[in-house]
Amino acid sequence: MPEVLINGADGRLEGRYQHGRHANAPIALILHPHPQFGGTMKNKVVYSLYQVFAKRGFSVLRFNFRGVGRSQGSYDGGQGELSDAASALDWLQTFNPNASACWVGGFSFGAWICMQLLMRRPEIDGFVSIAPPTNRFDFGFLSPCPSSGLIVHGTADDLVPEADVNKLADKLAAQKGIKVTFHKIPGANHFFEDRLDELASAVDDYVVAATGKNRLAAANG
Repeated sequence: MPEVLINGADGRLEGRYQHGRHANAPIALILHPHPQFGGTMKNKVVYSLYQVFAKRGFSVLRFNFRGVGRSQGSYDGGQGELSDAASALDWLQTFNPNASACWVGGFSFGAWICMQLLMRRPEIDGFVSIAPPTNRFDFGFLSPCPSSGLIVHGTADDLVPEADVNKLADKLAAQKGIKVTFHKIPGANHFFEDRLDELASAVDDYVVAATGKNRLAAANG
């Protein structure tokens, strides 16, 4: 997992990148939770997502938002972090000009940024939104949601009520032309403690189904 430095709007961004084995490997960008509450690219959920995509042959990038770790700048309430995500996606696309597909994923605050990026970048083919904080941030911009994707939530999440996320999932699922899958993990809290394997398995199953990759082919690169 080579360390990379990305030029962002507010300075350099620290990242970790794994390059896919094939010239036209799909790309995936993974976004971490809230910077003001300890969120970094080293978060266990973020790392699990990163590993799922890497094992499926994607060229995958995770990075620290501005002001986190070695990334320059300071927290900007979401607007600057969205700019950071766009810069990271630009970097990923520059190094993978022939990528066969483009995915974004995020956890909590990162899921909110992920969904906003989805609305601004029509080249994004799919998304994975983990524990989107629908009770803390406005997701009304998803009208309509431009791509199919997966939402995962724990039934024991004590920070984001399941009912709130269910409303978002139902709203998106009602749109024509896309399919949004809502997967619940029984007993999982917001950070999926002791449920990371189940989370990774759910995401992996979805990516395999959505991309047509079988497990044997992916394992062999």
